[in-house]
Amino acid sequence: MTPDNSPVSPILPGAWLGMVGGGQLGRMFCFAAQAMGYRVAVLDPDATSPAGAVADKHICAAYDDEAALTELARLCAAISTEFENVPAESLDTLAKSTFVSPAGRCVAVAQDRIAEKRFIAASGVPVAPHVVIESSQALAALSDDAIAAVLPGILKTARMGYDGKGQVRVSSVDEVRAAHATLAGVPCVLEKRLPLKFEVSALIARGANGAAVVYPLAQNTHRNGVLSHTIVPAPDANEALVKQAQQAALQIAAKLGYVGVLCVEFFILEDGSLVANEMAPRPHNSGHYTTDACATSQFEQQVRAMTGMPLGDTRQHSPAVMLNILGDVWFPAGVGEAKAPQGPVSSTAAVTPPWDQVAAMPAARLHLYGKEEARPGRKMGHVNFTAPTLDEARTAARDCARLLHIATS
Repeated sequence: MTPDNSPVSPILPGAWLGMVGGGQLGRMFCFAAQAMGYRVAVLDPDATSPAGAVADKHICAAYDDEAALTELARLCAAISTEFENVPAESLDTLAKSTFVSPAGRCVAVAQDRIAEKRFIAASGVPVAPHVVIESSQALAALSDDAIAAVLPGILKTARMGYDGKGQVRVSSVDEVRAAHATLAGVPCVLEKRLPLKFEVSALIARGANGAAVVYPLAQNTHRNGVLSHTIVPAPDANEALVKQAQQAALQIAAKLGYVGVLCVEFFILEDGSLVANEMAPRPHNSGHYTTDACATSQFEQQVRAMTGMPLGDTRQHSPAVMLNILGDVWFPAGVGEAKAPQGPVSSTAAVTPPWDQVAAMPAARLHLYGKEEARPGRKMGHVNFTAPTLDEARTAARDCARLLHIATS
């Protein structure tokens, strides 16, 4: 596929770039783009969004607001997004008059687990055994044997599920039918639980000219469906596995005609085989280490890809560990356990974590997202640890986790 409206020549610093989405990924994109001399306009409906607070212009409107989309397209030479649940139709609208990367068609695949599974498999990359359940009627028509073939499993909503949301573990046919009812009968994927050894993510960047670069393979640990920490380079992955994961991500990007930063998460099974889990059409939580440990961060790479500038060097100059900081650490009575967001929490209960002690750690680089309210389960920041050896970086991360009462195992 050929990218639509791709720039014939590079978009040089001084131009305006657009970001659809105002979260922390958009905020870090702003920092990278502004450091390179670009100006950034953010479209987000939240007046206090992290990215809107640091952008050169914040268009405070819904993602499908026609006037706002028109304003963003007229102002910006190129536009990207920071999360996959932005309406793909809005990206298509923007693409009628300016360059958008990734394209709406790429985002549409990534925001629907059914389409995503099919696309990844069609790219020649293995996925977990699964059954598609389009509706309550479709589930009723499935035989017990067809359902049992992928049990025990995880029932996942096809859309809007992330960080463990919209997922239910199931072990029997009756549990599947009951769980689907609790999910309001929406389209789902029932995915077989596999004998997991560890998880990795392959981060790549691809330009409109087809040139692509890959970052070192990252090894991830999750708690309650939320990324806890990332270790890079992946300590348990041999050279063959690293190349296999990176090549699989490149295959998917090439088949998509993708432009931008793409992360593909993989399960590594007990027998050493690799299975694709899901992809993110944007910079990724597991790639945050690149800001402090690589020659070019994933956010600068996003800028380079969307502007047609040469892609940057992905060389990792320091072993690294990234530790996620959730809102739990502000609440001493409940620290140590990642929870689903529980709505507003009394500000009087919040206790500011000892950031001065974190900053005193030589290996630590603190990144907070500027969110006004801490809530259990909410991503509030991360700490990158870099050191001469991976063992030293891991030790520093464990020390910090203990300081902040974060469970990492």
